[in-house]
Amino acid sequence: MFHSVTKIELSVTNRPLNSVSTRLTEVENCLTRHPLQNTLKTSVTFVGVGLHSGRPVKMILRPASAGHGIWFKRTDIDGRGAMIPALYHLVERSPLCTRLVNDSGVSVSTVEHIMAALAGCGVHNALIEISGPEVPIMDGSSVPFLRGIMKHGVRTQAAPILAYQVLKPVTVEKDGARATLLPADQFEIEFHISFTDAAIGTQAKRLDMRNGSFARELSDSRTFCNLSDVDAMRAQGLALGGTFENAVVVDDGEVLSPGGLRHSDEAVRHKMLDALGDLALAGGPLLGRYVGERAGHSLTNTLLRALFETPGAVRPVECTPDMAARMPGQGLVWAEIPHVA
Repeated sequence: MFHSVTKIELSVTNRPLNSVSTRLTEVENCLTRHPLQNTLKTSVTFVGVGLHSGRPVKMILRPASAGHGIWFKRTDIDGRGAMIPALYHLVERSPLCTRLVNDSGVSVSTVEHIMAALAGCGVHNALIEISGPEVPIMDGSSVPFLRGIMKHGVRTQAAPILAYQVLKPVTVEKDGARATLLPADQFEIEFHISFTDAAIGTQAKRLDMRNGSFARELSDSRTFCNLSDVDAMRAQGLALGGTFENAVVVDDGEVLSPGGLRHSDEAVRHKMLDALGDLALAGGPLLGRYVGERAGHSLTNTLLRALFETPGAVRPVECTPDMAARMPGQGLVWAEIPHVA
């Protein structure tokens, strides 16, 4: 959610024509100096099941006004308690997904894939209406959301983009995992993972996220797990909607999901996708470098909290054209979005 927004308004009542012309020139100059926020051109609907709940769910992404930010609205709940802003401080930390809980105790979970898609498309404002407590898992990646959004495209709005610039390093650690945000002139994600199963093993990747990198490199990478973990998760009431088609399931060095891997390093790519979605809960784009070492949803959220709680670690900035050009979603074109069965 944007904390402060400069809106551009035109009024021609009782003003001489030369004054109106001057005002129009001022507006044009402002729009040139400040890249503008984006929303959806039209509503987009997705239908599926929740990965952990297994429940059917319908989700509609709707355009929203400048400065609105990203909000979820539970359509199965009446009243103001149905509204949940997509902000880091409302995360109820969990190792398996990202769950937002508002002040009324109403929640929406597994938001990371749709948040990554919105960030990857450069969408700053949207209302997400959802018929239940969990975002549909679709194929386990972000690419169905990405294709749905970009099929119709995005439109600019008359308000500048507010970003958060990382000014000094912030690191959090827990149980051998580490997550760090570092100052950088662009938004980068670097991730390192190590799993005992040979089908995943040790993987690492680093990406500059500008110029459609998310769409080309990360968007189609699916969530993954070991077969031995499935029974344990289901005993806890989790992964009830998981299948071999919406997750990469591995066992003893083999990939059990039909069609195998989409990338040889699909696992680390998906961890980077998750990180983008979790970092999108900052309330605006980040300018900085994220490094995750065996990090998960909970640790990334702890990192965001530490960033905003550490004096002098971050500052809000109105984006210049040069800044905006270094953010996810800038320059994204339809042809770069992977087509998967």
